[in-house]
Amino acid sequence: MTWIIAALTVRQLAGRGRTILIGLFALLPVALAVIFRLGSSSTVPEDWTARVLLEGLTVTTVLPLVALVYGTAALGAEIEDGTAVYLLAKPIPRSRIIFAKLLGAWVITSVTVLLSSVAASLIALGGLGGGRIVPGFAVALVAGSFVYTAVFVMLSVYTSRALLAGLAYVFIWEGLINGLFSGTRLLSVRHYTLGMADGIVDLPSYFFEAKLGVVTSIVLAVVVTCLATWKAIRRLERFEIGETT
Repeated sequence: MTWIIAALTVRQLAGRGRTILIGLFALLPVALAVIFRLGSSSTVPEDWTARVLLEGLTVTTVLPLVALVYGTAALGAEIEDGTAVYLLAKPIPRSRIIFAKLLGAWVITSVTVLLSSVAASLIALGGLGGGRIVPGFAVALVAGSFVYTAVFVMLSVYTSRALLAGLAYVFIWEGLINGLFSGTRLLSVRHYTLGMADGIVDLPSYFFEAKLGVVTSIVLAVVVTCLATWKAIRRLERFEIGETT
C-alpha cells in the first residue's frame, strides 16, 4: 500500500499545473551554464561550476524551492481541499501515509533537481567531470532532497501556511541568519547538503569548501530527517477527519 500511495502522489504532483513552472525554474541553471560556455570568461570551469552554479544557485535556491513546492503539496494540498478524508478514513497506519507521501515527494523533487544539476554541470564543464563535481553534488542533492522534503511534509501537516513557513526557513533562516551566525549552520539543510558534497568533490578549498564536515553533515541530516518524519507521524495520528491545519 505504501508504494501505491507513493506512486499516486508522484502522479498527482506531476499532473498539477505547478509542475510546468517548476520545470521552467529548474531549467535556470542549464540556461546559465549555456551562457557561461558561450561567453569568453577566463574563469576556471570547475571553480564557476562548483561555487556559482551548484553551491550558489542549485543548492541555495533551486533545491529548497522545488522541495518546498512538492513537499508541502504532497499531503498538505489534500488536507486543504478536503480530499485527505478519503485516505485517512482507510484502515492504513498514519505512519505509512507519511512515509508514502514523503517518498513520492522526494522522488519527484530529486529527479527534477538531479536532471537540472547534472545537465547544467556537464554543459559548464564542457563534458568533463573535473574534481568529481558531478557525482559529488549529485549524491548530495539526492540526500538533501530527502531532508528538505521531510521537513516540508512535516510543516504541511502542522499548518495550512506551510508554504510561507517554508519560504521563511529558506530565505530568512538559511539565507540571512546563517550568514550572520555560524552556529545556526547546524540547523541548515543547505549546509548539510554542501557538507556531503564536499566529502566527495575533490577540488582545492579556494574553489569549493563546505562550512560543515561530511560526518557532521550526514549525522545531522539523519537526525533532522528522523525527527521531522516522527513529528509528522505524531501530528497525523492526532489528526481528526474534518480538521484543518
